[in-house]
Amino acid sequence: MVYVGIPKGQADQEEEVLKTIQDGDSDELTIKRFTESREKPGALWHIYAAKDTEKIREFLKKVAEEQGQENPVDHDPIHDQSWYLDRPLRKRLHQEYGVQGWAIVQFLGDVVFIPAGAPHQVHNLYSCIKVAEDFVSPEHVKHCFWLTQEFRYLSHTHTNHEDKLQVKNVIYHAVKDAVGILRANECSLSRP
Repeated sequence: MVYVGIPKGQADQEEEVLKTIQDGDSDELTIKRFTESREKPGALWHIYAAKDTEKIREFLKKVAEEQGQENPVDHDPIHDQSWYLDRPLRKRLHQEYGVQGWAIVQFLGDVVFIPAGAPHQVHNLYSCIKVAEDFVSPEHVKHCFWLTQEFRYLSHTHTNHEDKLQVKNVIYHAVKDAVGILRANECSLSRP
């Protein structure tokens, strides 16, 4: 979070932000950080475990049906980013599916790491600028590849249809670099 813009003369907005943080299931230390240190909160994140993705997807489809919305086959309620799980929906998700996430308030200067495939949502508390970077760690290549396959089934006009992570290229270059290092050290390894 590189910038948080708080409008001058809007003290009532501070109360609203505090209520949003509290309703967002933030822990007491985070609330204290806001109320006592007067740091600038920019965004409220809810991050869920990647293993709960299918349960969340099923829940969102169920809620959509209850509201009379369609669930087209080539769309995905998570990748479409058309839902925000407010407190009642988060509570219902926990009660009906046993899924509970983590609430994180991102203050000015904070970094938030999101594990590969972890469903998440963000609510901006003030005007803010965030810098985002995707990366693929060796431990999560398998999961990233699975996500890439998932994106392929979205409609061709969907913003996530393309392979943004370029997982196959990452694997190719990692193997190429490893082979290059092994070949470069081959001579020194064969000497007694």
